[in-house]
Amino acid sequence: MESRFVLQNECTLMQYTQDVQSHCEPFSCGDKDLDEFFEKDVFLYEEEMLGKTYCWVTNSRPLKIVCLMTVANDSIKSSGLTKNSRNRFNRIFNNEKRNLTYPATLIGRLGVNKDFQGKHVGRQLMEFIKDQNIATDNDNACRFLVVDAINKPETLAYYEHNGFLYMHKTEEVERIALKRFDEEGTLIFELRDNEPLHTRMMYFDLKRL
Repeated sequence: MESRFVLQNECTLMQYTQDVQSHCEPFSCGDKDLDEFFEKDVFLYEEEMLGKTYCWVTNSRPLKIVCLMTVANDSIKSSGLTKNSRNRFNRIFNNEKRNLTYPATLIGRLGVNKDFQGKHVGRQLMEFIKDQNIATDNDNACRFLVVDAINKPETLAYYEHNGFLYMHKTEEVERIALKRFDEEGTLIFELRDNEPLHTRMMYFDLKRL
């Protein structure tokens, strides 16, 4: 029977840099867009201070990047939700604690090396992210984890299995929430009827832990 792969026992956590990348075998999670992002775009992303990326590298050689995550500070703005979605979300809070903006950590990108998929690495990675955001030595106040999850069954299932909820109950409601109006109330953006919804906004309430 194959022994269980334990991320924090088998790997070292470090910030993902070009130097780290150069000392490890090429990373691939099997998704072309994610692979391209982690190969080069991620460093431009960090240079612009839009997020930080961390990786777990095997302790044994050859060095392999087991998984990566890009995170950033964010918030949930109730003003950007439809009325029904806002009312449903606000039920989490007592009336006196309801606000317009709630602090959150954005999960920008996640990727697990193809060689380690099927070893529960993704679940361990999400447990780590949750634990880090409720740790007593975390300087940032953070109530939620949020993600614009790629609208694919396997991606949505991953977040569902890790306790994430949809900010909008259906794709139709989310399409409405994406509409944008100018100050005079004129519609300036909406998805075309035949345009697919590429992501679904999801959240996890850290108070549940």
